[in-house]
Amino acid sequence: MLVTNCLFRVGSAAILLSNRPSDRGYSKNQLVHSIRTHKGADDKSYNCVMQREDDNNKIGVSLSKDLMLVAGDALKTNITTLGPLVLPMSVQLLFFTTLVTRKIFKMKIKPYIPDFKLAFEHFVYTSLWYELAYSEAKGRIRKADRTWQIAFGSGFKCNSAMWRALRTINPAQEKNPWTDEIDNFPVRVPKFESIAV
Repeated sequence: MLVTNCLFRVGSAAILLSNRPSDRGYSKNQLVHSIRTHKGADDKSYNCVMQREDDNNKIGVSLSKDLMLVAGDALKTNITTLGPLVLPMSVQLLFFTTLVTRKIFKMKIKPYIPDFKLAFEHFVYTSLWYELAYSEAKGRIRKADRTWQIAFGSGFKCNSAMWRALRTINPAQEKNPWTDEIDNFPVRVPKFESIAV
């Protein structure tokens, strides 16, 4: 359970959400879509991430061997719900045509995998708010950019949020948790050179 305690350790992030029109001028982003997929009705999904005691009575989070299968299923369901809301109509039609051809006409063609880069400029997962702040600190967020935040949780859950930037973020004028060290990232890793022996 040590690995998962490192991944899911106690921590926090704070954001301020508002639905008041008067706050729009201060806001960075607008929430466009929010999709929550919960697979807790299935025992495998419910039990794949659990907080429990180990043999030494230490509380931790245990992951079952079914985690990757369960996560994949939850992600597939979440994407299937999100896709029609965000993908261009041409991509949706191509997906539907391919699906009908494969399922109804039993033709052996490759399934069409939609390109979500047509719907989003930024993809944020794992530590959602810190990753979004990283993109802001690097000056990557421009007005009208679309960001897809995707996260997983016990239960088993998969959540997606689509945000639209209301303004271009200027890192020099924004307070950010990365401000003091953003120039150190990404970390430069020296290339490995093989040595003949």
